[in-house]
Amino acid sequence: MKDKTLRRYLIWAFVLAWALQAAAIVLVHRGEPQGFRLVLALSMYAPFAAVLLAGIGLRGMGWKPRLKGKLRWVLAAWFVPALFTVLGAALYFVIFPSHFDASGSLLAAQLGEDGLAQLESAGMTLRTYALVQSAAALTWAPWLNMLAALGEEVGWRGALYPRLKARFGVGKGRLLGGLIWGVWHWPVMILAGYNYGTRYWGAPVLGPLIFCLGTVALGILFDRLYEKTRCIWAPALAHGAYNAAAGLPSLFLASSGAQYSTLGPAPIGLIAGLPLFLLAALIWKKSEAPAA
Repeated sequence: MKDKTLRRYLIWAFVLAWALQAAAIVLVHRGEPQGFRLVLALSMYAPFAAVLLAGIGLRGMGWKPRLKGKLRWVLAAWFVPALFTVLGAALYFVIFPSHFDASGSLLAAQLGEDGLAQLESAGMTLRTYALVQSAAALTWAPWLNMLAALGEEVGWRGALYPRLKARFGVGKGRLLGGLIWGVWHWPVMILAGYNYGTRYWGAPVLGPLIFCLGTVALGILFDRLYEKTRCIWAPALAHGAYNAAAGLPSLFLASSGAQYSTLGPAPIGLIAGLPLFLLAALIWKKSEAPAA
């Protein structure tokens, strides 16, 4: 990809996504959470659209799955995000045991009276709801989320990362790609409290900065999956699995712990993200090691 094409791709990816994020921000401030989530989901296809608008094309991204000899990588994409989310949450709750609350007080506060009434009408308690969400994160949710995550993966791992690695080397290319991916999320994080909320210490700046550590780490992991499978569906599945599992630790968070979202228990926190960060660091170090 020539520099001109790369610039065109990045301009389209950011302009389209930030325009949609602006609409989502308006919706959340109007008290329309469903519209907010819908527009935000649509923004995930901005990188896909940018690939087409920049004239890059979709050929050669590995659209046809070839599973022979690669099943372990598919299973890794499916289950490793949940595994490392659980490990990170466990680490966080060991350090902050007072933040653990199996009764779901924070969830109850977030749902409000109307949400709790809907659960009750469906014959569900907060604990049943948590179990259902956990089961979904390990079964069908990663595959459903994969369809939305594909919009980003085509743009990031399919188009951007290969060109950055070719120009700057694998290690530096992955670092730069992860930073770009993180900054792409910033407007909705800063202005709508996406992921970290609005009342944490250091808001609204600290969260987006820490989030970039997460996107760098995840970018390394997802790109490794893409290299091993040469199939764009693999990182999309891992991305979908991560999105499905990331919110689970908050189901067991006490309301007093909400202000510490930059630390955990979700894997976007500095403490809860440590297992993912360490795995990504090992993969990155290996990519930077000189060939024998």
